[in-house]
Amino acid sequence: MKKIAIIGSGSWGVALATHLAKSGNEIKLWSFNEEEMELMNRERKCKFLPGLEIHKNITCSNHFKEVIQDSEFILHVTPSKFTRETFKQYKQYVEDKPVIICSKGFEKESLKTLDEVILEELPTAKIGVLSGPSHAEEVSVAIPTVLVIASKHNEILELIQNVFMGNEMRIYTSKDVKGVELGGALKNIIAFCAGVAAGINLGDNTFAALITRGLSELTRLGIKLGGEKETFYGLSGLGDLIVTCLSEHSRNRRAGKLIGQGKTLEETKKEVGMVIESIDNIEVAYELSKVHKVDMPIVETVYKVIYENLEPQEAVKKLMTRDKKSE
Repeated sequence: MKKIAIIGSGSWGVALATHLAKSGNEIKLWSFNEEEMELMNRERKCKFLPGLEIHKNITCSNHFKEVIQDSEFILHVTPSKFTRETFKQYKQYVEDKPVIICSKGFEKESLKTLDEVILEELPTAKIGVLSGPSHAEEVSVAIPTVLVIASKHNEILELIQNVFMGNEMRIYTSKDVKGVELGGALKNIIAFCAGVAAGINLGDNTFAALITRGLSELTRLGIKLGGEKETFYGLSGLGDLIVTCLSEHSRNRRAGKLIGQGKTLEETKKEVGMVIESIDNIEVAYELSKVHKVDMPIVETVYKVIYENLEPQEAVKKLMTRDKKSE
C-alpha cells in the first residue's frame, strides 16, 4: 500500500484516484473547490463522473500540506493553465517526492512544456510524465487502459509501473520525457480538428487523412522541440491521437464539433463546461511552428478558424488545394 497525493479533483484526477484506491492505496485528493470536497467526502460523489461512487480509500482536502506531507509521490492533474500557479502553492511540501505530471498541454504565456514549468519553479524536482490513450470515464469504471510513464529517473519508472499495473491497467516505460509530454499536448489540437470535421459532416476518409497528416505535423514539431520520432508513433502520440479524435468522450473533439456547427468560441466553452486544453494548445503550437520554422498547415488553418473567423468549409478547401507534395 502506498500513500499518494493527487493535486486536482477533476474527472482525470478522480479516475486515477479510483484506480489506485481499488488496489489498496491510500489516496488524498486536493481540490480548490470546497463544494467539490464536501460532495466527495460526505456524499461520495464526483460531479464530473456522476455515476461513480467515491472509493472508501479516497479523501479530499483543500489544504496542500494535509494532502502531500505523508505521501510517497504526487500526481499533478490540474489544467495546464493553472500548473505554475498551483505548483507555486505546494512546492514547499514536495521535498524529494517524485512529481508525476498527468496534465496534457503547455503554458500559453511562455510556450513552455509543463515539465519545464515545474523545473523552473523547483530545479531539484524529480519529474515523471504519465500519458497515453485514456478517458477518465473509462478508467473510472475499470475498462482496460494502457499508458506510458516517462522519466529520466529509473526509480520513478519502476515505482509508477509497479503501483499502477493490474488487470485493468498496463504501464510501459520511456526515457523520452519531452516526446511523451509533447505527444499528449499536441494531439489535442488534431482532436479539435476532428470535431470540426464531424461538425460539418465530413466522412471516414477525411478522419483517416486528418489523423495521418496530423500525426506527421505533431511529429515534426515534437522532434524540433527535443522529442524522439519513435515516441510519437507510440501510446502518447498515435495512441492518444486515435482515442481523442474518434471518441465522443473527448471534450476537445466535442469543442471542435460545436465550432463546426457554427457556435462561437465563448458559446463552445460554456456548453462544454470544462477546460478545453486544445484551445490554448492551438495558439501555442501555431507560435512554436513560427519560432522553429516547422510546416504545420493543419495547425495554421485551425488557428485561422478560431482566431481569424475562417469558415470551416473554406478551411477544408484551403487544405485540399495546397501545393502538390510527395509524402
